[in-house]
Amino acid sequence: MADSNSGQSDRFETTRRAMLAAVGAGGLAGVAGCLGNIGGGGGNDGTVKYGILNPMTGPYAGLAAEQRKGAKLAVKTVNESDEYDFSIDAKYGDTQADPETGRQEAQKLVEQHGASYIMGAISSSVALSLNEFAKKESTIYSPGAAAIPITGESCNEYVFRSETNTAQIAEACSDWTLKNLGSKVWFHIADYAYGNSVLDEWRSRMKESSANFSEVGVTKAQLGAKNFDSFISQIKNSDADVVVVGSTGGDLIEFINQANAQGLTDQKKIMTTTGSFQVIRGALGEKADGIYSGTRYVPKIDSGTNTEFVKAYKNANDAEPGSFARVAYDSITMVANGIKEAGSTDPDDVVSTLPGLKMQSLLGENEFRSCDHQAKNPVWVGRNVYNGGPMADVKLITEVGGDKAIPPCEQTGCQL
Repeated sequence: MADSNSGQSDRFETTRRAMLAAVGAGGLAGVAGCLGNIGGGGGNDGTVKYGILNPMTGPYAGLAAEQRKGAKLAVKTVNESDEYDFSIDAKYGDTQADPETGRQEAQKLVEQHGASYIMGAISSSVALSLNEFAKKESTIYSPGAAAIPITGESCNEYVFRSETNTAQIAEACSDWTLKNLGSKVWFHIADYAYGNSVLDEWRSRMKESSANFSEVGVTKAQLGAKNFDSFISQIKNSDADVVVVGSTGGDLIEFINQANAQGLTDQKKIMTTTGSFQVIRGALGEKADGIYSGTRYVPKIDSGTNTEFVKAYKNANDAEPGSFARVAYDSITMVANGIKEAGSTDPDDVVSTLPGLKMQSLLGENEFRSCDHQAKNPVWVGRNVYNGGPMADVKLITEVGGDKAIPPCEQTGCQL
């Protein structure tokens, strides 16, 4: 935490209240017990101060709404559960999918709310900025973005990621794509941290996987682009069998809409990294039919605590959860399990406890791997199938378990 007069005052006041409460409950013995649990950060009166940052405006606003709903349900679950002897006090901010705005919002939540735990962001560029902020402020940060450097070369001891990263998706899906969709590959990405991470991870694995792999071409569109005509024309006129698309949100929706209108989806197989997302399928409707995707989560999976989560989410929101709700929920509840195990709300105690701690998640038994603090999530290859209604269903074709999907520690570039 950064030092400030207001922060010192807040910490003193919290400690004073805890001591007075202990005296009232059990005299000096009570004070001794209370002092044993007092540490910096989080809220020494049994309250964990959380800052939750979602891009409620900007290109990922549709995804952010779901992420925030998952976060709010996680806070409610922890606060109403007898398993935890602390409660979460959450305040919310809007990153606007902008790195500088994200840092400013995080700073405000730390200084004004006293947050020592942060969750959020969808843009990988924002998440990387918050990585640096978390280290500087000694706050635990759970990113909602997938680019490799977040738990790779830009990792630090305060960052714990429940989101499935691009390497896990590539590890599970790249070889399957070559064997089942074709070996002549065109890559189309959004030109920022996430898209370039997709390109690097898929390209390297495909090269290792098959001598028959042929990279036909690469196109890169500016983040937030609206016109993909020139890219689609290049791909249509190529001899590519399959197009691997590394983008999400409005970028992917616009690309698939235009690819469908120009007949690309009839000519080439389309493998995406996020096409199974509920928001994407909802926006595309029938046009999502036949699109393949590395799949991080669908509500029908029978694993871990997912059945209870889906029921609670439906009750709260009158809708099924998608991947961004899953990530937010697991991010907060998995860190909450670390706080419980540590017996302390101090981030430095939790940082020492969380790595390698086995616990239940929505995806089954899970952990933040010690070498890079990446959750060991399973991955599915999925295909969108439209059978009428507002959106396509996701047919799960094959599952790759968490231990197999996650790359070896020595390949991550993380130094902890």
